[in-house]
Amino acid sequence: MSSSRPSFVIAIDGPAASGKGTLSRRLAQHYGFAHLDTGALYRATGRDMLAAGLDPRDSTAATAAAARVDPATFDDPRLRDEAVGQAASIVAAHAGVRAALLDLQRRFAASPPGGLDGAVLDGRDIGTVVCPDALVKFFVTASAEVRAHRRVLELQARGLPADEAAIRADLIARDARDSERAEAPLKPAENAILLDTSALDADAVFAAAQGIVDQKLFEATA
Repeated sequence: MSSSRPSFVIAIDGPAASGKGTLSRRLAQHYGFAHLDTGALYRATGRDMLAAGLDPRDSTAATAAAARVDPATFDDPRLRDEAVGQAASIVAAHAGVRAALLDLQRRFAASPPGGLDGAVLDGRDIGTVVCPDALVKFFVTASAEVRAHRRVLELQARGLPADEAAIRADLIARDARDSERAEAPLKPAENAILLDTSALDADAVFAAAQGIVDQKLFEATA
């Protein structure tokens, strides 16, 4: 990447199990961009809190845990556990935690690893807080029923038990917590493009997003 121009940043926000992670990985692979699942930062913080027997609602302890998060542990399968996901949603509401992780995310976007030309970041406040100047912003969503069913299939594929009604209730509670928190609430950026994936498969979502990104790339490099 040339040091004379900024990286091309794609910001993707949305609630849990909306499909934003799948879309982010596919876009990054297609364009040769770096990818950061920012939710992994919060899940790792939540995981470490639970492993230490700490209450995720303890903002001081959570902030300290966030400052110690090691990206090398992001392939830990425990990050996908439902309990860790709930803890992540709780710690993400702490202003100290968000501040501790914000600089890491912005540095990744500004200088993608490997000198790549761009970065794709997905999370809940990428377009609104982390990268408000991203050239492309998506807000990916789907109904709670669809998202719960997707999560059930994911858990079953891992050989884990899955109560769809309980998962749906957890997702709704997480949506409320993420949307109502004082710090960087989950919401679409003013100029975000809405992608409702409720009735779309992954290929259709990718095709829709790719067309938009291609146009933005053309405009940015023309």
